[in-house]
Amino acid sequence: MAMSHSVVIVGSGFGGIGMAIRLREAGIGDVVILEKAGELGGTWRDNTYPGAACDVPSHLYSFSFERKTDWSRRYPQQPEILDYLRNCARKYGVLPLVRFGTEVTGARFDAERALWRISTTRGELEARVLVSACGQLNRPVLPPVEGRETFAGPSFHSSRWDHGADLDGKRVAVVGTGASAVQIVPEIAARAESLTLFQRSAPYVIDKPDRPYRPWEKAVLRTVPGVYGLSRAKIYAAHESRAVAFVKYPGLMGIMERSFRRSLAGQVADPALREALVPGYPMGCKRILRSNDYYPALAGPGVTLVTDPIARVTPSGVETRGADGRTAAHAADVIVYATGFASTDFLAPMRITGLDGRELNEAWRDGAQAHLGITVSGFPNLFLLYGPYTNLGHNSIIYMLESQFRYVLGCVDAVRRARLDWIDVRPDVQDAFTREMRERLRSTVWETGCESWYMTADGKVVNNWPGFTFAYRRATRRPDPRHFRARRGASEPAPLA
Repeated sequence: MAMSHSVVIVGSGFGGIGMAIRLREAGIGDVVILEKAGELGGTWRDNTYPGAACDVPSHLYSFSFERKTDWSRRYPQQPEILDYLRNCARKYGVLPLVRFGTEVTGARFDAERALWRISTTRGELEARVLVSACGQLNRPVLPPVEGRETFAGPSFHSSRWDHGADLDGKRVAVVGTGASAVQIVPEIAARAESLTLFQRSAPYVIDKPDRPYRPWEKAVLRTVPGVYGLSRAKIYAAHESRAVAFVKYPGLMGIMERSFRRSLAGQVADPALREALVPGYPMGCKRILRSNDYYPALAGPGVTLVTDPIARVTPSGVETRGADGRTAAHAADVIVYATGFASTDFLAPMRITGLDGRELNEAWRDGAQAHLGITVSGFPNLFLLYGPYTNLGHNSIIYMLESQFRYVLGCVDAVRRARLDWIDVRPDVQDAFTREMRERLRSTVWETGCESWYMTADGKVVNNWPGFTFAYRRATRRPDPRHFRARRGASEPAPLA
């Protein structure tokens, strides 16, 4: 017989670990975290490529309830972020709750028993409440390029880095120019004999005001009351102010764009290369990237930027085709695919079935929908963290996650106190929220004429929150009982212990 639990969380990144901590603090001890990998950490476990780092300052890219005053630098790097998350799991006692090597393949809501029946690669278990903390950037995408499997040397996605591949003195091809590539290219250019970067569209890359923290600064942050909180508040306010351009007045991006062009001119002397690095879409429409060494690396010796589309991969490299139809061969010993993630699929490839046999993939056939990005109508006692309409272009996702923790706790507490079988967000409430999001998104910079990972295949932006983060926190302060339908008494629900 399947073991039954109060809450099962899928994923052990910032969302899963933070949610488990908050649940335990609320007195709900019967919590299980299912993790398909052998270690916790989510995206910071998976992305171990050279140069991996965060583009949000460390004092803000951390839990408000677990302040770390000894970050080594202003913008944290992957190993330090992963260590921070491990320390949180140990300190708050949630590490023993994680079942590693357990991949969720599906979940079906048993309405009669008011339980989620969860199928995993290690058997079945049950839960009163199911929380998805899978995130948006966990399923790597490889380009559908002819011949990709024929390449004779090492080839891999940036989030599945092959640390056994020797890059020193080799000819390395990097496909893609997103956030990962901007960090990888400078690191590899310094080691490889040559680096060829294949660019489909140029990103906007701005300066990253990064530096190590001095010993005296760490001492002050550690010992002087209020300094850390002031630093965090200052960083938050500076980042939050940028929402004005992203979601209110996209025309303000023109000021940043002119600053970008001046900076680019100062870093890239070659006019032809500089012209190729100027994006052909408004600034902010795609993710704005931060780096101090990307453009200098591209302007350096041994690095070639290729803007012709890839025609196919061959055993010895990459072949492109120009506008005139002519092909060109680019020899490579190693290929790195920095080609992003299936960001709009959310819970895929899990098969989630709610009331009346309704499948989540079917419910989302026109794009993912969830009220406040958290609850989905027809799927009782299911809660999403970092779901649709909760991604940001200007601030820390940890802030958004903490808002979601509070909302989920409010829902769980309502179920517990009223001894409800389940709660389910009303379809009209979800539909109204979705209409509001889509209407507000039309006036944002993300819908000014580009394709991005924020969009579905048919052009709907379903990832981003079209407003200020403090407005989202206000909206998620507590669940509104009027937004939900509930069942009580049809069965005797197991307590949320």
